[in-house]
Amino acid sequence: MSNAKRLDAFRETLDAEKGLDAETYQRLLRDLERAKRVFGHDKDGRLKVALFDTKSYDIESFEKVNNDHFALRFIEASLNLDTASAVRGYRAICIFVNDTCDAQVVQKLADNGVELIAMRATGYNNVDLEACERAGISVVRVTAYSPYAIAEHTIGLMLMLNRHLHRAHQRVQVGNFGLDGLTGFDMHGKTVGVFGTGKIGQCVIDILIGLGCRVLAVDKFQNDELLATGKVTYVEPEQLFAEADVITLHVPLMPSTHHLIDKKAIAQMKTGVMLINTSRGGLIDTKALVKGLKSGKIGAAGLDVYEEEAGVFFEDLSSKNLTDDILARLLSFTNVVVTSHQAFLTQEALSDIAETTIANLTEYEDGKRLDELTNSVAP
Repeated sequence: MSNAKRLDAFRETLDAEKGLDAETYQRLLRDLERAKRVFGHDKDGRLKVALFDTKSYDIESFEKVNNDHFALRFIEASLNLDTASAVRGYRAICIFVNDTCDAQVVQKLADNGVELIAMRATGYNNVDLEACERAGISVVRVTAYSPYAIAEHTIGLMLMLNRHLHRAHQRVQVGNFGLDGLTGFDMHGKTVGVFGTGKIGQCVIDILIGLGCRVLAVDKFQNDELLATGKVTYVEPEQLFAEADVITLHVPLMPSTHHLIDKKAIAQMKTGVMLINTSRGGLIDTKALVKGLKSGKIGAAGLDVYEEEAGVFFEDLSSKNLTDDILARLLSFTNVVVTSHQAFLTQEALSDIAETTIANLTEYEDGKRLDELTNSVAP
């Protein structure tokens, strides 16, 4: 039963009463106030927060910023229907990109008294916002954190693939100092297509301009700062596909962007194009990507995200067999570099994430709910 249903049932019980004497009335008020103070708080009166899918770097960054304000419980397991029972006794939880927060999980959270879901990420595509709204659960996110972290990782993938740095490193490790097959190209003068020109996309473009690249961009909302440079041209996706030597994705995952890169899009690209994705795995139809790599239409791919990454990325599976055949196929290509959703992992970004999340929790602690919260998200 959700908090809202409990309140309705309580009202019905009160309405059925013919009256309350003064003593009963005062006792109920005291009991309600005591329950309000106790539930979701530790013995020292601190709000308890359960953080799912946490690693050592999460613990370090949050403990540093929290300064013992909230009673944080770090849970290594991801949130799903099986682990949702761990929220019992918590009003607030904090989750990450690969936690499952669908309608069933949301209902279980509500039944256990959860009132706030704090995303420690900008994206929230893994949260059923409509289910949260029905259950009266507030959802907040980190609207921005070091865009340089993602941008620099993006450029790193481009340079690694272009100059075959991953292959060169593997060769010298076994004593092969030959250079055959390692020829790259100058980034200077090449055309790079950028989907999404928000904070991260803008940082990527700034670096690309510094490298001397010609930049084509696609975004519903044009960035005036970029336009003012005179070095960025906004175009339709079809033109970007046709002209770009390198394509990089920096848009959120939503129904309109799901499989933005599919069979049709790949067919419109230049032969040998390099494709980079440090945003969300679902932006790319991975089966179509594999076919593009096999045919040579796609010359190289750098992926920090993967549409079926949950349960794989962030985990040490070195002693287990990889059961995802499509991911295994991707890893078999010498012109593909996969990193495990690592782009955000800088000291500055982790600090930004922790600080914003603690600020979100503080607003909730102060009594703000739903759209009163600065970084709230709604359907």
